Amino acid sequence: MDGIVLLKDDHKTVEKLFKKFEKAGDDAHAEKRKIADQVIEELTTHTWIEEKVFYPAAREAVPETQDHVLESVEEHHVVLWMLSELKGLDAADERFDAKMTVLMENVRHHVEEEEQDWFPTVRKAMGRKRLTELGERMEAAKKDAPEDPLAVPSADE
Repeated sequence: MDGIVLLKDDHKTVEKLFKKFEKAGDDAHAEKRKIADQVIEELTTHTWIEEKVFYPAAREAVPETQDHVLESVEEHHVVLWMLSELKGLDAADERFDAKMTVLMENVRHHVEEEEQDWFPTVRKAMGRKRLTELGERMEAAKKDAPEDPLAVPSADE
């Protein structure tokens, strides 16, 4: 699978989870906890493969994307810390929904920038064959992704 398609599929998966969270009732704590746990798993894996495989390849193929990549890594930093806080937060805590809302806003902004501002440039520079190879490497890297959001490199930076 093409690496950019793989990332966009991940984005769609997370967006569906966000919509489920938004539709859950105010008192649906168990359901919201389950959805949040899925979001944590999905985004931890996604940021891992972006940082380990996609971003380095994008920077190499299109050096002018460096600023986009650096900004994305900083956005990952914020998101990963929010994920780690959500991981340990009771869904009945008054801050839980607010923290998820801020997380969703951050992730949606990040996705929009990636998909509209620089994925097209990377696609043009890499071409289908290279993107397919990259997608295979990213798919393989998913199995190495940590469960702990703070184990993703940008969480430390």
